[in-house]
Amino acid sequence: MSSPGKLQHRLGYHFADEELLKQALTHRSFHAGNYERLEFLGDSILGFIIAEYLFQRFPAAKEGELSRLRSRIVKKTTLAQVAREFDLGDFLIMGGGELKSGGFERDSILSDVLEAIIASIYMDGGIDAARDRVLSWFSVRLEQLDLNMALKDPKSRLQEYLQARGCELPDYQIESVSGQSHEQEFTVACHIVLAQTPAIASGSSRKDAEQKAAAIQLARLEAGQERKT
Repeated sequence: MSSPGKLQHRLGYHFADEELLKQALTHRSFHAGNYERLEFLGDSILGFIIAEYLFQRFPAAKEGELSRLRSRIVKKTTLAQVAREFDLGDFLIMGGGELKSGGFERDSILSDVLEAIIASIYMDGGIDAARDRVLSWFSVRLEQLDLNMALKDPKSRLQEYLQARGCELPDYQIESVSGQSHEQEFTVACHIVLAQTPAIASGSSRKDAEQKAAAIQLARLEAGQERKT
């Protein structure tokens, strides 16, 4: 495990109580005093900080639009990306079995630990310290947000498109799953009654692959409408 001091430098925050950081980095495979309680708290703190930021930045946005923008930031894949920017996996305290299985690379663990660190900063320095760090870590992603991103996701839009025409809902089927457990790739086929052939797409999760396949079907349907007009 790398030095906690090095991680604090990368995080841009130095703890008065370094035991809080140690707990945030400790997986349950190593010790009962692990990050799970901190992760529970950090999830809520992160959600509040991002919601507050979006509320202030987009004063005309509706509740649904704000919720969809927030979900883009607080989803596990985004949190894991931020965690990797700190090489967080190098600092995790884990049991030997979890290390051998590649737990230090797993999105679910990295995202949970990042949330636990947010809670540990809150416990150590208060909400202002936590807000300062979260907005700094996510600054590039937050700056790239705009209300066009608040459109409903492709699966929801495809479902509404079909329902409006009295059609059956999409049928998503897993075509294949490849890769190791911590780095799998899912391939999914999206079948709809308005298309003779399914849309096939791959992603790092089943949900991601389904969203991509739905987007393909939507594009086909919209292109078909344009040809008819």
